Amino acid sequence: MWDQRYDVEEYVYGTDPNQFLREHLSFLTPGMRVLSVADGEGRNGVWLAEQGMQVLSVDASCVAQTKARKLADERQVQMEFECADLLNWHWKPNQFDAVAAIFIQFANAAERKNLFAGLHTTLKSGGILLLHGYTPRQLEYRTGGPGSVEQLYTIPMLRALLDGFDILELREHDSHISEGTYHHGMSALVDVVAKKC
Repeated sequence: MWDQRYDVEEYVYGTDPNQFLREHLSFLTPGMRVLSVADGEGRNGVWLAEQGMQVLSVDASCVAQTKARKLADERQVQMEFECADLLNWHWKPNQFDAVAAIFIQFANAAERKNLFAGLHTTLKSGGILLLHGYTPRQLEYRTGGPGSVEQLYTIPMLRALLDGFDILELREHDSHISEGTYHHGMSALVDVVAKKC
């Protein structure tokens, strides 16, 4: 499904970075090793590399990663890429100073628990998780994201999933976003900044 979505000339989520990620750049410093998970066509990973980060961009769609490599070449940044299914990925421990997890809402409840455990494992002690996604009220807006309530974040769900993290920011808000064809319009969002204990 993802290969099919990405197999078009346009960048379906745009080439500009996610607004939440831009607004939280202060948590990152040049030289940090950053993992951009489910990075799609590379808009977030490439932007992080432009800010001086050492970036690994991982996505399950090799079609998307081909476009991400092209974007990195056009922006003249060096970064690493890996085409992999994050639900079955080997999360190497203590590898990254930060993880960018932007709209990674493709997992069911059991998968999500393992995914968040992987995010925790791969961060170094004191590492930062920047996570941004949709809440269940997004089903009313229908301006992007999954159509299943099971895949949407609630505050209690995130608190439970973030065991082992010091939560620095956790807030819901409604905001207008414009990120390509599939994320456009007023949206029900949740922002997370958390530090690995």
